[in-house]
Amino acid sequence: MEELPMRLGLGQFNELNEDRLKFIKQLGVNDVVIHTPRLPGDKQWEYEDLLNLRKQLEKAELRLGAIENVPMHFYDKIMLGLPGREEQIRHMQNTIRNMGKAGVPVFGYHWMPNSVWRTRNEIVRGGAIATAFDLDLAKKDLTHGRVYTEEEMWDNYTYFIKAMIPVAEESGIKMGIHPDDPPVESLGGIARIFRNFEGFKRAMEIVDSPNHGLEFCQGCWTEMGEDVYAVIRYFGERGKIFYVHFRNVIGKVPKFKESFINEGDVDMYKAMKIYKEVGFRGIFIPDHVPQMTNDIPWSYMGRAFAIGYMSALLQVVNSES
Repeated sequence: MEELPMRLGLGQFNELNEDRLKFIKQLGVNDVVIHTPRLPGDKQWEYEDLLNLRKQLEKAELRLGAIENVPMHFYDKIMLGLPGREEQIRHMQNTIRNMGKAGVPVFGYHWMPNSVWRTRNEIVRGGAIATAFDLDLAKKDLTHGRVYTEEEMWDNYTYFIKAMIPVAEESGIKMGIHPDDPPVESLGGIARIFRNFEGFKRAMEIVDSPNHGLEFCQGCWTEMGEDVYAVIRYFGERGKIFYVHFRNVIGKVPKFKESFINEGDVDMYKAMKIYKEVGFRGIFIPDHVPQMTNDIPWSYMGRAFAIGYMSALLQVVNSES
């Protein structure tokens, strides 16, 4: 199979429609990352449905770069170590096998049983609306009935990844773990173990495999307050970055807000240059974008702005190298 260069993609949607696919092509983008696609199946996804998804994209002259997330109820018992996790692991293994057979190259997943949290929206440049988080405003109630400790969450993750990576290797699927968002110690009583560099380093050491790596959400790494450039270099040099959520953020935990790509805390040109230097050959997607005036759902205008900016950055970085 031809090895593709560092390139742009679009994602953050769960179903295909003709207008959206035309829009993606009009932006000069050829790769798609589908977020929790609406496929049949209460416990797992089947080969024929996954293959059809890929063929729909190919008919529109687009590539399926990755599938991002399965429904939470596919693996909630696994994450929390509850009765029924063995059955869920078997179904998750089947889903990975079916993805591989259908030609899906990357599966992005997270370890947040109570999902992504935001506390409110904030106004950013020119009156656009962006999501924000303030730990002081976050609800303190337990989301799953009791406290789940960091040790429990690590035990559950270790059990899961040791069961999954051998199947991923056999199936030709790369599995990329997304950071906790927001990356705080605990929310709703559930410890968040993918909140810093040490957590990811520990995870990669549990199973040493080229199929075990990162769905690198640059926005979350900014929220952590880590040295984003150093982290890109560390995991990029080791071939552990499978694709990138290329977004920017103002602030860090305990309080931050998302921003336009060219006004956050990270120098996006510097970041993209480092991806190039370490040999990254995957996809950048804009991820979340501010909601602009008179835009429609999925933020077409915001994504067009982000892709235009990213396209220029990529062209400059490639020309310099």
